[in-house]
Amino acid sequence: MTGAGGLAGKTVIDATNPIGGGPPVNGVLSYFTPQNESLMERLQKAYPAAHFVKAFNSVGHGQMINPHFAGGRPTMFICGDDADAKKTVAQILDQFGWETEDMGAVEAARAIEPLCRLWCIPGIGKGDWSAHAFKLLR
Repeated sequence: MTGAGGLAGKTVIDATNPIGGGPPVNGVLSYFTPQNESLMERLQKAYPAAHFVKAFNSVGHGQMINPHFAGGRPTMFICGDDADAKKTVAQILDQFGWETEDMGAVEAARAIEPLCRLWCIPGIGKGDWSAHAFKLLR
């Protein structure tokens, strides 16, 4: 990993999740962050000059690029404090075959990171790690 100076002014796609220790309980992962804090907030605080955008934290590697689902393009929820960085990530997501839904500032990662827990339940319980994604319907 590069130091804080190397990340200054850069857009950083944050695909991390605060997965805690110990086994899942009935298929549900534990997190080491409290409910009113996200790992992304911790990263943004540690590297304040970087432009973090939460994305790709609740999808398997097999569906990150050109996802194919019967229901159409899935939705990737993003958040972050820098509008230009979010625009860049939204363009990448579009090229990769995703719809983008901007959920707002960095604090929205508190709601986005738990989607990983939900996404993992079919994987942990049924071994189904790539046949599902989220979609926002209007």
